[in-house]
Formats: sequence, structure tokens, C-alpha cells
Amino acid sequence: MNFLFIISGFILLILGGNWLLKSAVAISLRLQVPKIVIGMTVVSFATSAPELIVSVQSALDGFSDLALSNVIGSNIANLGFVLGITLIIAKIDVQKSFYITDWPIMIIASGMLFFFVTNNSTIGRYEGLILFSFLVIFLIYLLRFQKQAVVDEMPEDDELLPNYQTALFFVLGGLGLWGGSELLINGATNLALELGVSERLIGITVVSIGTSIPELAASIIAVIKKEKAISLGNLIGSNIFNILAVVGLTSMITPISIKDNELLSVDIYWMLGISLLILPLVFLPKKMRLELKSGVILLLLYILFLYQTIT
Repeated sequence: MNFLFIISGFILLILGGNWLLKSAVAISLRLQVPKIVIGMTVVSFATSAPELIVSVQSALDGFSDLALSNVIGSNIANLGFVLGITLIIAKIDVQKSFYITDWPIMIIASGMLFFFVTNNSTIGRYEGLILFSFLVIFLIYLLRFQKQAVVDEMPEDDELLPNYQTALFFVLGGLGLWGGSELLINGATNLALELGVSERLIGITVVSIGTSIPELAASIIAVIKKEKAISLGNLIGSNIFNILAVVGLTSMITPISIKDNELLSVDIYWMLGISLLILPLVFLPKKMRLELKSGVILLLLYILFLYQTIT
């Protein structure tokens, strides 16, 4: 039964990613908003929904380590696993908005999370409010100013869908990603629990990979369809949403207390390190381009992270 859940989850995630991408492209055309902005808002929010659901439910059930390890693990997986695989499939030309706005905001959000959790091993309601407020400010800036700042390249096969179809694809895509993640997480988590591993280990590996599958599905479908701005914007945006929205909202509902010290002494440093690494990779070896070599480096680092976590 667990294997059936996992396979069904993958099928739903692939379908959901395709539907959500159709909706995102249609929205960007309708509103004349650059696709990287849509990728960092609409697509990122939808693909971060599984992390939000899992983290809130885990915190409410008293599994705070699972709630936080899910977010930290997902951010590592988004850049190491998802971006790594995406770059192995196709190169991505990076726009200036990456180092002007997107990457700095991700680093600031990661730094805020690091400061809050290492201060007293707890993220309280006020700290959650600070994180979520920063997200609101970022989104206002993104929609008001970055709309004009990003130069967009529209492929010839872009399709302006009717409003009802756009809404339908968005709803179906979101439901497909959410339902697929639920099936995948339930199946994978039950298998992990049968092996008797810890709450933090489940969160940082099985659950975080499971909740990063929507990003993987959306990103791979995006690069196959040559919507690469959506692919990179989705991953950076998802990491920002994971910290500011998922941790922010979860800790506003119920404070997150960290019990497993390895989250603070090991995992969060991996998250910071791989987030910082993205910047030099954008400029080396080719300026403003991420390609195969960068993908191999990121994927190998993620495998190393998993190895040291499990052993």
C-alpha cells in the first residue's frame, strides 16, 4: 500500500506541475508580468503549500523538530537536489534580478531564521510575525517594482488561455501538487517509521524530499517547455516562502521549539552554505549562467548531505 501511495503521488505531482505551469504562463501573459515574478509568487506559493501543511500539522501535533526540519531540508533539497537535476537536464540563463533582489532576499530570510533558532532554540509568535511581515513587504516590492525591472523573453508558443481555463488549471495544479505530496509523504513516512528512524531524520530526508517533489516537477516541466525563468524563480521563491511563510505562519499559530540539537549544529549550516554557494556558481565558470557543471556540484553536495545525515 505504501508503494502504491508513492507511485500515485508521483503521477499526481507530474500532472499538477504541468497544470500549474500552464496557469502561470497564462497569468503572466494576461497581466503582462515577467514570468520570473510569477514563478516567485504564484508558482512558489503553490509548490510551497505541502511544506506549509506538513509544518503546521506537525507543530500542532507536538512534532516541532519535524516542522522545522521539513523546511530546512526542503530548502537544501530545492537547491541541491531539484536545481541540480534541473541543470543536468538544461542550462539556465540568469537574469540580473537574481543578484539584485532574489538571492539577497533568500539570504536575508535564511539569516533571520538562523538568528531566531540559534538565539534560544525557539521560534515564538512575535518572531513568526516578523518573518511573515518581511514576506508581505517583499511581495509588495516584487509586484510594484520588479515588474518593470525584469527583461522577459516570450517563447512563440505561449498561449493566452481564457480566464476560466486559467483558474481551472491553477486549481487543478494546486490540488494535484497537494494531493500528490500527501500521498507521497504518507507512503514514504510510513516506510521510514517502520524502519524506526528519528523524527528529525524523517523530516530532513523523507518528508523534505517529498515536499520538494512539487518544485522538481514544476521545474523540470518548465525547462522542458523552455520556461526557464519560471524554473529558477520558482526555486528561489520557494525557499523564501518556506522560511517567511511556512515558518512564519506555523510559529504564529504555535511556537516552534527545537529539541534535536543537530538541526542547529549541522542542518541549518548546510542550508546557509548551499544558499551562499549559488551566487558564485552564477558567475563561474560562465557569467550569469547555470549549467551542467554547477548541477553536478549541487547534486553531489546534496548526496553528501544525505550521507552524513543518515550515517
